[in-house]
Amino acid sequence: MASKTLSSSIIRRCLRSPTRFTCAAARPVPTSTRRYLFDAYRPALRVAGQRRAITNTARARFAEVEESLDPYQQERESDQVDVCIVGGGPAGLSAAIRLKQLANEAGNEDFRVLLLEKAGELGDHIVSGNVVEPSALNELLPDWNSEDNPNRFEHVTPAKVDKMRFLTKNQAIPIPKPPQMNNHGNYIISLNQFVKWLGERAEEVGVEIYPGFAASEILYTHDGSVKGVATNDLGISREGKPKDSFERGMEFHARVTLLAEGCHGSLTKQVIKKFDLRRDSQHQTYGLGIKEVWEVQPEKFEKGLIVHSMGYPLPSDTYGGGWMYHFGENMVSIGLVVGLDYPNPWLAPYGEFQKMKHHPLYKSVLEGGKCISYGARTLNEGGFQSIPKCAFPGGALIGDTAGFLNVPKIKGTHTAMRSGMLAAEATYNALTSSDNGSVFLFDYEDKLRKSSIWSELKQVRNMRPSFHTPLGLYGGILYSGLEAYILRGKAPWTLKHGKPDHAATKTADQCKKIEYPKPDGKISFDILTSVSRTGTNHEEDQPVHLQVKDWDKHAQLEWPKYKGVENRFCPAGVYEYVEDDSKDLGVRFQINAQNCVHCKTCDIKVPDQDINWTTPQGGEGPKYVLT
Repeated sequence: MASKTLSSSIIRRCLRSPTRFTCAAARPVPTSTRRYLFDAYRPALRVAGQRRAITNTARARFAEVEESLDPYQQERESDQVDVCIVGGGPAGLSAAIRLKQLANEAGNEDFRVLLLEKAGELGDHIVSGNVVEPSALNELLPDWNSEDNPNRFEHVTPAKVDKMRFLTKNQAIPIPKPPQMNNHGNYIISLNQFVKWLGERAEEVGVEIYPGFAASEILYTHDGSVKGVATNDLGISREGKPKDSFERGMEFHARVTLLAEGCHGSLTKQVIKKFDLRRDSQHQTYGLGIKEVWEVQPEKFEKGLIVHSMGYPLPSDTYGGGWMYHFGENMVSIGLVVGLDYPNPWLAPYGEFQKMKHHPLYKSVLEGGKCISYGARTLNEGGFQSIPKCAFPGGALIGDTAGFLNVPKIKGTHTAMRSGMLAAEATYNALTSSDNGSVFLFDYEDKLRKSSIWSELKQVRNMRPSFHTPLGLYGGILYSGLEAYILRGKAPWTLKHGKPDHAATKTADQCKKIEYPKPDGKISFDILTSVSRTGTNHEEDQPVHLQVKDWDKHAQLEWPKYKGVENRFCPAGVYEYVEDDSKDLGVRFQINAQNCVHCKTCDIKVPDQDINWTTPQGGEGPKYVLT
């Protein structure tokens, strides 16, 4: 049983909160393991708690002695596994399942695959459109949608009708959809629900899954290869001092570490820099996706309808578009993606999304309905040109953290899953053919280049950067049509991306100020109302995970030039400039970290690149529903 290999630190973390083991829906560890832990270790934990209370009392009596001890020097507990995967999204779970499938088929059931997920439960931090192309899923789990399978994924809506519209302020003009956007044979799903289901399938084949564990540090061997990861310390005050509840993080050592953190992963940033993985690729460029889920009136519901739009409300120098998917029973997914290379610092993606919902195309469906969920997340838009080297000594990048999203197709789940499966096959082959030494997954790089991921992204490589022409939106639409219908990716040239997203931002005095209408509370909402629908929660007394070395210096750099761009690009109201006469600027920069929905926009878009997004305590952040 996997639980027998668990250290006391894992046990304490998994059972620290009573709701973790009294709520049947919560699965911080595999269900069977959780029951075993609760029955076997609760008495010991109670004794341990009493010992800590005694220790705390002694600490109070002998404070002058204890103050000289540095708790950060405590040795971290460690666990040794064969493969450690960071991130419980489609890529990470697909890699984990494929690894255990290979090991089980070979009779190697002791092969340990451990997956760490920073969210309290799988799926809590997942947000996507999502129309899924099932090609990779069909290969990984062939009976995933079979009626003969009692554990099939039931929450699927077959795509039926595709519509493409160009919006003016009051009109929706039909335009041809590119062949890449044909959704015949695809399914509308909630990726949040899908990931939860995929996690159950991973448990069935023996993957050890630990939600609530935020990997915050890469560990290296003496030869410089990746040794594994460490989770962050718990029980640290906002001032950075250990509290009575302080607990050192855990180390997870593995011969192969797969990073599946999703877009702009915090550990991925470190690995890319250390191993210079972008030496042969262009910089990544990003979009911000903002989404709501509505329950609409039955007479307005068209099951399987897929609508995409371009144009209004975004200005012609800003890439992006909207969507509306009808799925389930009277449920509608609606959202807007805004390219983060937009130039005008007065533009607020959240405000643009609220405006879009008042367009007759969308309002006619939403009116009389109820908004039940909200979410936001960045996505990679760089495509083929921006794929870094994906293998590094001791591990690899998989899924959206490597940038496999097909932007014209508006799909990345199938490529993320396939990359995880390819990495799993390369990993298992490498580990079973060698017993020691550092592992480099050359085979993964080869498999990627021979896969459908590579050919699919290469074919559409010029579409997204074509929107950087002087003609802007209209030039991009024309060129994309040329690529889609005539060139089909066979052009002898590869267009380059423009400036990095943060560098594309102009100063406030160069741009027209945008005034957004006040939300009506029925179709459009203020930002804090939307954040309340994310279920976001962070303990306030902990270090701010949005790292800015000097808040006053940041304000002096950003405010005079951009007049509060952080407040406008953040879709969760995290950043503010508050009037303060005691400051030379007349305003004070403030970070409301408890509102953060982990979208990573700030890390990407802030012009002077002095905000570093890091992981808060494990289990914190949004708790998305149906996203």
